[in-house]
Parts: sequence; C-alpha cells; structure tokens
Amino acid sequence: MKTSIYLIAFTLLTIISCNQPEEESPSIDIASPVSVIQVKADQLSRFTIATGNAMPDQEMEIKAKLGGEFHLKNHPDYNRPYKLGDRVKAGQPFMEIKDREYVNSISLEAKKMNLELAEKTYLKQKSVFEKGGVTERELKNAELEVTSAKNELENAEIRLEKMKMEIPISGVFVEFPHYTPNSIIEQGAPLGKIMNYSKMYIDVNLPENTMKEIKIGQAVQLTNYSIPDDTLSGRITEISPAIDIETRTYLAKVRFSNPKLMIRPGMFVKTLIKVNQKDNIIVIPKEIIISDQTGKRVYVVEDNTAFERVIETGIENGDMIEVLSGLEENERLVVKGFETLRDKAKVKILK
Repeated sequence: MKTSIYLIAFTLLTIISCNQPEEESPSIDIASPVSVIQVKADQLSRFTIATGNAMPDQEMEIKAKLGGEFHLKNHPDYNRPYKLGDRVKAGQPFMEIKDREYVNSISLEAKKMNLELAEKTYLKQKSVFEKGGVTERELKNAELEVTSAKNELENAEIRLEKMKMEIPISGVFVEFPHYTPNSIIEQGAPLGKIMNYSKMYIDVNLPENTMKEIKIGQAVQLTNYSIPDDTLSGRITEISPAIDIETRTYLAKVRFSNPKLMIRPGMFVKTLIKVNQKDNIIVIPKEIIISDQTGKRVYVVEDNTAFERVIETGIENGDMIEVLSGLEENERLVVKGFETLRDKAKVKILK
C-alpha cells in the first residue's frame, strides 16, 4: 500500500516538474570584427576600352623602276649589303641597275651637245633679229629648238636616274627578298618594304553611347599585352560621324609616338580613353557593395554598432564607384567583415 502511495506521489511530481516553464538563458551579442575607412570626397574618371592593331604611320614598298643587272649597295652604317631588319634613313644609296645597252640608247652626251648647239644658234639669231636680218618667226623657231633640246636632255637624265635608287623613307626593312648578286631582274620586281613605326596609328571601334563625350584631340593611354608595364600616350586625330548598324560602334583613329620602337607593326594594342570625369564626389570601392533584389547597401559604424545604408550609385570604373545618396562624408564605412553583418549588429573595429 505504501509502495502505491509513493508511486503516485512520484508521478505527480514528475508531471508538475515537466509543466514548469524553463528559465530563459541570457542572450550574448558577440561583436563582429570589422575594418573601416572614412568616407571622403574624391575624383572619379570613367573610361572606355577599345582594342586594335598598331600600324606604321609611313610604309613604302620599293620596286625596280627598270629591268637589268641588279647590284645592291652596302649599308653606310655597317659596311655590308642591306638586309632584313636594318634601320635605314631616307636618301641613303640603295641599289643600282647596270645595262650598257640602255645607257647607250639614251645618248646623254649627244643630247648635251644638241642643247649647246641650239643655244648658240638662238643667240646668233637673236643678234641678227635685233639688226633686222631675220624674222620674228625664225627667232621663235630657234628658241623652240632650245626648249626641245632642254626637254630631251632632262628626260634622258630622268631615265638614267631610274638606274640608281636611294632609300625613299626612314624606317626599318620589314620585307627584303633575296636576289643573287649580279642577277637580272625585271622592271617592277619587289626590292623590299620599309616601315617607319616611330609614329603609329590604331583604328578603334568605340561604343555609340560615347560619341558625345569623345572629341578630336582627346588623350589616350595605350598598352600592349606582351609589355603591360609600359604605357604610351596618344591622341584621337579622326572620328567617323557614322554608326555601324551591326555593331553600334563608330570608327576613330588614334595616333601615338613610338620612339623606342617597342610597339611593332601589327601588334594588338589596348586603348584606354577617358569619357567622363567628376570631381568632389563620394567614391567607394565597388567590392564592398552588397547587391540583391532590394537594391544596393553598405554598412557604416556608429558607437560600435553597424548600420545598414541603402545607396544609389553613379559612374564607375574598374575598382571604384560614385555614391549619389545614402552616405555622407566622414562616416566610417565597413570595408572588411561586412559579408556577415546585419543591421544594428555590434562590431569591433580592428586597427
């Protein structure tokens, strides 16, 4: 009987204890470590990037003006025949065609003598005309003979000049066909190609939405992927007014100096063109912005508490972005540790 009474009492105590409300454990708000920067006004530029192939400002293909026996001159700086890759200067002796039969057919000395005789005849006729011994028509015919003799001599000299060629432009030989010394070549045979790439240009296609902002004379920065640490400066010199209906771009020409010849003809070059710049605006790193369907937000710290700020942004470049609203100067902006923050969370600023 006592055992039953004890069992009943134990059961009642168990039921009562189960129905007792549990005491709430005190919540612990752990301060999250963050790094902050002070919001300041700054300058921000927006750029557009375009690529193209660098081309020499001057290039010329040399062809034989006459056929005949080909003789290549020595390069005056190296005392050896010209070869591919040589730097050359305009006016240097380059090659000579030898053809005795061609020279004889020109009869240069005979044409000099003919001119001399025509000039003497004219002077004699002029003296006689002043005394009334010949007509004006006879004097004019003598003068015409002088003019014809001069033209014939000049044409002969021009034909002979074609047998010798000088370097037409300063630059570098980028093509140089090989001919066996003293071989016979035909008129029009290719003798080489020279490019002067100390000054170059690039044709670039720019987005339609930049047309109002990009002007002739605008500065351009240029880099090549194989030499990314070297930047050259250029300018826009020409702009097409027409938009390509397929690409929605327009053509512009960028010219630049290449004094060290680091950029070679045909190289793929990237251009960086400033299309907009704003001064005295709030600028923050793009990477700290949290974006979702509700908009863009960042966190600022006041009294060791993080506060969420919804922001509106403006222009941007590769790393930074303009803040139009939502932030004020001198606020402390969270730049590290923001990923797990929530509004009004406690934070600890790391030094």
